[in-house]
Amino acid sequence: MLNMSDIMETITMIQDENLDIRTITMGISLIDCCDSDIDQSCEKVYSKIHRYAKDLVKTGEDIEKQYGIPIVNKRISVTPISILAGVSGGDPVKYAKTLDRVAKDVGVNFIGGYSALVQKGFAPGDKELIESIPRALAETDFVCSSVNIGSTRAGINMDAVRLMGEIVIQAAEATKDHQCIGAAKLVVFCNAVEDNPFMAGAFHGTGEADCVLNVGVSGPGVVRAALSKMPADAPLDQVAEVIKKTAFKITRMGQLVGAEASSRLGVPFGIIDLSLAPTPAVGDSVAHILEEIGLEMCGGHGTTAALAMLNDAVKKGGVMATSNVGGLSGAFIPVTEDAGMIAAARAGVLTMEKLEAMTAVCSVGLDMIVIPGDTPAAVISGIIADEAAIGMINSKTTAVRVIPAIGLEDGEELDFGGLLGNGPVMKLNPMSPAKMIQRGGRIPAPLQSLKN
Repeated sequence: MLNMSDIMETITMIQDENLDIRTITMGISLIDCCDSDIDQSCEKVYSKIHRYAKDLVKTGEDIEKQYGIPIVNKRISVTPISILAGVSGGDPVKYAKTLDRVAKDVGVNFIGGYSALVQKGFAPGDKELIESIPRALAETDFVCSSVNIGSTRAGINMDAVRLMGEIVIQAAEATKDHQCIGAAKLVVFCNAVEDNPFMAGAFHGTGEADCVLNVGVSGPGVVRAALSKMPADAPLDQVAEVIKKTAFKITRMGQLVGAEASSRLGVPFGIIDLSLAPTPAVGDSVAHILEEIGLEMCGGHGTTAALAMLNDAVKKGGVMATSNVGGLSGAFIPVTEDAGMIAAARAGVLTMEKLEAMTAVCSVGLDMIVIPGDTPAAVISGIIADEAAIGMINSKTTAVRVIPAIGLEDGEELDFGGLLGNGPVMKLNPMSPAKMIQRGGRIPAPLQSLKN
């Protein structure tokens, strides 16, 4: 029996509270596209992706019309391209341009997987791909890139950390005439997951099936609206309970869309990522949820505790709504993509140091943070190393996506438009970690890696 109040509640969530399916992402294995001839390999890549994904966008749009549920993005993730580059040799950017061409032809928003996994060292193809990232992102429109430089089981590859500090700057420099967008399409991970549907870090892991459909749900505005109806003196355990119940409802909608899209496309349903992913739109902010809980402004004392509770409650509610939990799952804190965080950063309340503390208890890490354009590569490497250490020690995924704003200084702003939003250049600690970064080598895996 359909409950009329439930139907009206869902309509309100969609129309007034920014509830949406943030993405349906088709993951496609390219292992069988490996070839010693790079041009042949690229043709195989185009053919396979096009065959699987040609109806992805139309299917998403049809489901939107039938159920009235917004599906904001339709995306593709593929096997880390460094694996193919290791077999074929040649210029890896040929793969990037192939991915870009097929993304345009099938109509998706982004395609992820121009990636390398180097947590324990560099295999054939890894360094070549990493060094090509700035050019690949500058010469394509829809390609996203990621590099995994550490894990709880392997430790941290500090040679890769040093290299990625340089690559982030080069990616920004190569696209300085386009708001340094190259750096916004590049993520550096520790403990990267194989089934992440969110860009820019999505890739299709080697342990995945040949083709799967993953769903990322979102609804910060819905959670905030639910909390706004509570008494101001409601205890925090009751606040957590409301968040949990709201996350359950959001995730059930994702389950419906994922199952329906999977059936129509004839590919297995992979996972639902239970994340609260904000946008710059008014009323769609994770920071505003934290302020609804009781903070004067996101970034003040108490922020980390409020975020920990939010993240935990979202996961508890979501996991009861589906058997297909995966991806990153939790609350995202991308600064330029969240209206509340943009305001807190502008006010000087939200700082890099506070953001780092927050990443210990939430999904992913330092995300979409604009930094001064003259930041030394060693400082960026230090930021990456710190974030990777948090992920390694806590057995969680952490990441860094910082954008050096070439030509801009503290307090000035960079505006990407759309979902990527805008934000102020955030001040960094000027002390240099260059001596440590230049040592290279590996930070050994921690004691908690010995679980077998």
